[in-house]
Amino acid sequence: MAKILIYNNNSNRMEIYYRGLSEAMPYITNRTLTVREFRANSSSNILWTSTNTMRAWNNFRSVYGRSIFVGFAFKRCWEGGHGNQSQHYAGTAFDVGQNLSYSGRLVLRNLAASSGIWTYVEPINLTPRWVHFDQRTTASGYPTIRYGNIGNYVCTCQDALNTLGYSTGGLDGIFGSNTRNAVLTFQNRNSLSSDGIMGPLSWSRLMSQVNGIGRTNTVINWWKGHNKSDLIFVLFINV
Repeated sequence: MAKILIYNNNSNRMEIYYRGLSEAMPYITNRTLTVREFRANSSSNILWTSTNTMRAWNNFRSVYGRSIFVGFAFKRCWEGGHGNQSQHYAGTAFDVGQNLSYSGRLVLRNLAASSGIWTYVEPINLTPRWVHFDQRTTASGYPTIRYGNIGNYVCTCQDALNTLGYSTGGLDGIFGSNTRNAVLTFQNRNSLSSDGIMGPLSWSRLMSQVNGIGRTNTVINWWKGHNKSDLIFVLFINV
């Protein structure tokens, strides 16, 4: 069972879903991407992504016309395994086709690039044994976010801050006063400009500290604050 936070790019709101691992991800048609496939090798029980990412998958899967093996997709920053500002930590990236031959991956990669569906497709010299594509919102790194912003990148920021002990009061994808205060405290302790805005320098320092450090006692899981009966009820309503 997983809690899934979806940033709706059209309504500029966060949506919450509870799904079993064998169920389709929200907004996915014909069950072409399950929760287990999107979670891939992450151990997290809370995931986040955007409607743009899910719809891009739908469109590309339709163009490709066959199933696509997903080796890596969502990952939390403290789990590591990717670069400091990886799109996997924002829930917008896929590493696929590990089960294909070199020529099969070449076909998949060329289609991903020519389709115009993905905002970024990794060149073959960087990922020769798989195909990487994602729905990043900026050319490189993470977008600047501040008080009032909503989205999956806010989730990534909150996750990193909480993991390092800077409490944002939750993990909901909403950049409110608690998140701003956590950013300010982080900036003050790291000799950064204290403006409460997650710009390039703050992102760089934050993610370099948290990437791959492992689960800490301040990491947020969705069942914190819930008891066993709550979990049973969630399982029941999803049967």
